[in-house]
Amino acid sequence: MEYRDFIEICAAIFGLLLGSFANVCISRLPDNESVVQPRSHCRRCGAMIAWYDNIPLLSFVLLGGRCRTCKALISWRYPTVEALTGGWFWLAVRMNGLDWVAAKWCLFGFILVELLFSDLESRILPDEFTLGGWMAAIALAPLAPPPRGLIALFMEGQSARFAGLAGAVLGSVVLAGLLWAVGWAYLLVRKREGLGLGDVKLLGMMAAFLGLESAIVVLLGASLAGSVIGLLWIKWKGEDASTFELPFGSFLGAAGLLVALIAMFRPAAQ
Repeated sequence: MEYRDFIEICAAIFGLLLGSFANVCISRLPDNESVVQPRSHCRRCGAMIAWYDNIPLLSFVLLGGRCRTCKALISWRYPTVEALTGGWFWLAVRMNGLDWVAAKWCLFGFILVELLFSDLESRILPDEFTLGGWMAAIALAPLAPPPRGLIALFMEGQSARFAGLAGAVLGSVVLAGLLWAVGWAYLLVRKREGLGLGDVKLLGMMAAFLGLESAIVVLLGASLAGSVIGLLWIKWKGEDASTFELPFGSFLGAAGLLVALIAMFRPAAQ
């Protein structure tokens, strides 16, 4: 086995472990529960889960997708999140090697997978991931800057690290500010909330990772997909369109992963 293959396998295993942790966050953070204590347990019968029943992907297969104690079905969300995160880490390291760019994409994928499924299940985007991810993206920007865009035109003559940091900060603030203004105007006119503050934080975080222009593409893509799929779902389920709460953060997360995937492949295509 070559060294590069070994590193990629290690990245995938680390991603699987973080995917398992993401599942804990998805289950507990919306209810303001600790992600440390108590240790993992069945959400139905309360039985503590032994370490050998908590191995990412493998335990789900060996248990047949059921709790060892009460035989309750284990949600497919658990292996899905683990597989997505593990696969994403493997791909990020394979495409970029072991560097700060790979670390940036790994972190971005981990955050978005957690937020995607959290919003899908509970309509909550935890600050620990939106604001925490935002700060992490800005901290990584000098080492792994977002793609150069319009903001870079005002940074001529500056060092690459400073330009990367400024681009991440300004791009995220501009996009989050504009989105917040749109949401505030909608609330003022329609007298009801049309956009959650969590979505604003999520877009700001993504702009810090992806750059302003790519984050706008994410917003447009998520809006289009959310409108089409949301309308189809409302018609199929007979929901009330005026009260139905669309998990827009999930659409943003999926679009963000797609745009990041394209960005990872772009250097190899050049």
